[in-house]
Amino acid sequence: MTPTPLLLGLTGGIGSGKSTVAQLLARHGGAVIDADAISRASTATGGSAIDPIRAAFGPALIGADGALDRAAMRALVYQDAGARQRLEAIVHPLVGAETDRQARQAVADGRRLLVFDVPLLVEAGPRWRARVDRVLVVDCEPATQIERVVARNQLPRAQIEGILAAQATRAQRLAAADAVLFNGQATTLAALGRQVDGLAASFGL
Repeated sequence: MTPTPLLLGLTGGIGSGKSTVAQLLARHGGAVIDADAISRASTATGGSAIDPIRAAFGPALIGADGALDRAAMRALVYQDAGARQRLEAIVHPLVGAETDRQARQAVADGRRLLVFDVPLLVEAGPRWRARVDRVLVVDCEPATQIERVVARNQLPRAQIEGILAAQATRAQRLAAADAVLFNGQATTLAALGRQVDGLAASFGL
C-alpha cells in the first residue's frame, strides 16, 4: 500500500530564500509545486489566462509578444482597486487547477513529500491552510529581505518596502507556522542546508 504523502505548504516573504529552500527540499525527493511559476506561465505568451484577460481588460493589457503587459497591469491595479480582484478571479482558478494536476501526478509517481511553494499562503487565509498538513515558513529580518531584493532585482528601496507592506507581516507568518527555517543575513547556504536536512529527517525522508 502506497503511504500517504506529507503535504507541506512552503512560504516566506520576498527575499527570504524560500525558493532556495524549495530546491533543497527537492533534493530530498520533495515534489515542488510552485504556485508563482504556474501563475506566471498562465499569463505568458500562449498562457491559459491570456484570452480571459483580454476579454476582461481589453487588448491594451496584452503586449506585442502575446503575454500580459505586467507594467500596464501594475499601473491599472494601482489606479483601480477592483482590477486586482478581477485579475485574481481569472488567474486563481487556473492556478488551482494546474496545482491540483501536478499534485495528482506527484502522488501517482509515489512521491512522499509534496511541497506547495506559495508566496502568499498566509495572505490567502484558510484556503491554503486547509489544503496542507504543515506550514513551513522561511524567516529572516525585513532589513535582510530589502538588501537581498535590491541586490537581486535592482528595484528601488521604496518599491520593495511597498511590496513588504502589502504582504503578511513577519509576526503573522510566524504565527501560522508549524515549522520555521531561519535564513538571516549571516546564514550560509551550508547552514540553511543543514536545517533542511534536519527537517527532512523529521519527515522520515
